[in-house]
Amino acid sequence: MGEILTGQTALVTGASSGIGRAIAVGLARNGASVCLLGRDEPRLRMTTNLASRTVSKVRIYRADFSSKQDLSRVVLRLQQDVRRLHILVHAAGEIAVGDILSSTATSFDLQYRVNLRAPYVLTHSLLPQLTICQGQVVFINSSMGVQTKANVSQYAATKHGLKAMADTLRQEVNDKEVRVLSVFAGQTASAMQEKLYRQAKRPYDPKSLLQPEDIASMVISALVLPRTAEVTDIHVRPLKKGA
Repeated sequence: MGEILTGQTALVTGASSGIGRAIAVGLARNGASVCLLGRDEPRLRMTTNLASRTVSKVRIYRADFSSKQDLSRVVLRLQQDVRRLHILVHAAGEIAVGDILSSTATSFDLQYRVNLRAPYVLTHSLLPQLTICQGQVVFINSSMGVQTKANVSQYAATKHGLKAMADTLRQEVNDKEVRVLSVFAGQTASAMQEKLYRQAKRPYDPKSLLQPEDIASMVISALVLPRTAEVTDIHVRPLKKGA
């Protein structure tokens, strides 16, 4: 694809690892200036090193989405620094597993703040910068956002909410030529997934799962489509069944 995104600015949350990092690096390889947002600054700098190999303009914004103060602070910085935004990718996420009886409201609140409230606040705050560019918004969702299962009620509820947010946003901004994409990803090799396998006492084989680069490739392909088309939903799962 070459540098087809040259001249565009992208903000990627959850850019310190996993899907967020893969998307940020992929965007940079296609010429976009990237703003990296995450809570782990050393890992964000690792992403910067990868992204800066192909694009010179990379900015880091550290924020913990579980903190309202952190989120408010970073929103103000972004509004000051980023006057025009072409691509906003919501890839940050938090998960805790457990049945409804044993799961706590504190756990639910954490997942709500990271998975749902933060994307809402960022989108709300940066929508003028996106609209002026006829930009694009990508919500990295989960297969749990459309079909839940036991022991993930809190996580699935936030992801169902994220789907509703994306679907509603699309209805509101399509006439402004802003495109909105939801990606419903199955199990993807990541630190989060490794933790879940460890908690379940299951052997973790990352090669049997989706790779972050798989998701990044699909997202970027959708982003660079001609403006006569819009991909609204992508559902992807590991080829190996039972993963």
